[in-house]
Amino acid sequence: MIRVKALPEFSHWLNGVPDAKVKAVVAARVLRLSLGLPGDVAPVGEGVSELRIHFGAGWRVYFVQRGNELIVLLAGGSKKSQAADIRKAKTLAKTLD
Repeated sequence: MIRVKALPEFSHWLNGVPDAKVKAVVAARVLRLSLGLPGDVAPVGEGVSELRIHFGAGWRVYFVQRGNELIVLLAGGSKKSQAADIRKAKTLAKTLD
């Protein structure tokens, strides 16, 4: 099992999602990610990847992976806020190095 660490920014975003069903779907996808089953993932640049969740508003989770041991959840959002969310995730990823 891959260890997953959420930055406070990610936790704040997820806690702010008002729909409990969306939270559950995101949590299930993060669990699958930790089990090595990433599903629909695409690189967005600068070492950041986008986990695409095909549910509701087209939810996204942005993360970086450090080897086979750690995934850091950076940020989240929907398809509507995708460009801004990617910029935020890349900025947060730079603070990890």
